Formats: sequence, C-alpha cells, structure tokens
Amino acid sequence: MAITKSELKKMQTSAHDACKLMKVLSNSDRMMLLCEIGQGEKCVSDLEAALDLHQPTLSQQLTVLRKEKLVKTRREGKQIYYSLASEVAIAVMGLLYKYYCKR
Repeated sequence: MAITKSELKKMQTSAHDACKLMKVLSNSDRMMLLCEIGQGEKCVSDLEAALDLHQPTLSQQLTVLRKEKLVKTRREGKQIYYSLASEVAIAVMGLLYKYYCKR
C-alpha cells in the first residue's frame, strides 16, 4: 500500500523535528546542561559550579535550550531557575542516561 501525500508530509515534519532535537543534543555542553537540569531545577550559579562552564558559554547554550523549548525558566528575585520543559527531551535524556551514564 502506497503512502499518501498527507502521510508523507507528516513523516517529513516528524523527521525534521527529530533532526532539530538531535542537532541541539549533539553539543556536549548542552547535553551536560540537560543532564544536570534533568536531576532537578537549577539556577545559573548551580550549573556553573556543577559543570565548570563559564558565563559566556553557559548563557549561550542556555539560550539555545530556551529557544528550542527544551528548558523553561522561573525567576525568583535575581535568580533564574531552569527546568526541563519538553516531554520528548525528558524521554530522550532518560534513554541516553540508561545506556551511557548508568554503566
């Protein structure tokens, strides 16, 4: 049975979305940030200390994660807290943890 144009379009959109996610995850700094944030909400100073990432790199990578809607923010006074926002990212991070971190 042949794939309809509608089904093909949905498959192409899904493939595009998956590739976008994999591109974001292909950066080791962003991967480490997501791993750390995945363990619970973190503020910038927590992330900086835990991952030894310095402010320019940290800000740049957090901006990418926010733009791609993988993390969400919450402000408390002067602190900005980050948590995971994407169910897909949470599932992918869980799978990666299972195979690469839990050895």
